[in-house]
Amino acid sequence: MRRHALLALSCCAALSAPAQAGVLAEDRADVMYHLYDGGGVEIDGPSMLVRKKFAEKYAVSANYYVDLVSSASIDVVTTASPYKEERKEYSLGGEYLRGKSIYTVGFTNSKENDYEANAASVSISQDMFGDLTTLQLSFSRGWDQVFRRGDDTFEDRLDRRVYGADLTQVATKSLILGLSWETVTEEGFLNNPYRSVRYLDPEAASGYSYQAEVYPRTRTGNALAVRGRHFLPWRAAAQAEYRWYSDSWGVLGHTVELSYTQPYGARWVFDARYRWYTQDGADFYSDLFPREDFQNFLARDKELATMTSQTIGIGASYELRLPGMDFLEKTTVNFRYDYMLFDYDDFRDLRVTGVPPGTEPFYDFSANVVQLFFSGWF
Repeated sequence: MRRHALLALSCCAALSAPAQAGVLAEDRADVMYHLYDGGGVEIDGPSMLVRKKFAEKYAVSANYYVDLVSSASIDVVTTASPYKEERKEYSLGGEYLRGKSIYTVGFTNSKENDYEANAASVSISQDMFGDLTTLQLSFSRGWDQVFRRGDDTFEDRLDRRVYGADLTQVATKSLILGLSWETVTEEGFLNNPYRSVRYLDPEAASGYSYQAEVYPRTRTGNALAVRGRHFLPWRAAAQAEYRWYSDSWGVLGHTVELSYTQPYGARWVFDARYRWYTQDGADFYSDLFPREDFQNFLARDKELATMTSQTIGIGASYELRLPGMDFLEKTTVNFRYDYMLFDYDDFRDLRVTGVPPGTEPFYDFSANVVQLFFSGWF
């Protein structure tokens, strides 16, 4: 399902950094292998990205991305059977540079056996005030189709609109500041067609029974992020970012991220980061409802629970020269590893049996994320 695809997609951020206004990104090709392994879910696969400029004013890009998903997560093993699936994603993009402005368009399509997602996007970036200020405005529209394995009669839709604004300011010769705002509106089928909620049932052997989740058909979320990047005298850089998120379902999230980048010699670049995230659960979420049909909307998705996560990551990049490939101006081999911890305050581990309902231990798990990719500039 889409949730697993988004987890893996976040691993590919290093291949798709946005271009700065006033300058088109260099011609480049990337080949990556990514792996996510945690909480009973394993996602891996390749990704390939190519960018090419024309006449210093135009650029096109294409990306191919594959997720191979094997899931026996706690949601699956407690209410359904483990499964395997494959998701393929294709993306095309175009850029046009005019003066200090860059106009960008893009389209993405991804398919798996029970979900198809499409998204189109446009953005404009503008350099101002002596190229010290960059403003970017963006809009994307997504339209998805949701299916259910083993049920040919089930089909639904999800429409999504994302509005974004990003301001980057060169404050001093060694400090860059940024401010971003994003609003996401969604309408349609917003839950998982396989997931269930549980409610107290004295007649059941376990003390509880299940019924299907029921979600609202609309959701609006807003996110505000502030960041700063300071370049240090010894050829290093430190970055800090804070992100606030709130939506119409009652989810309130806070993210703090710190990172440090250190070149070493002429060819090595090392980096490290720490990310802390916490959120309050959705208004209609509960690990255990008092009875069947207790309220209009019902959810037991751990992604909507009260939780905290931490990520510690390291990375290394090495510039090398490949014999017989003189057409490449520069090549690098890059490696990233992230270790993630998830702790839930109101989502219980139903794999523990023989205790009264609602007294099971709270769920927690760890995950490993690996990226290995080759980049070539030509």
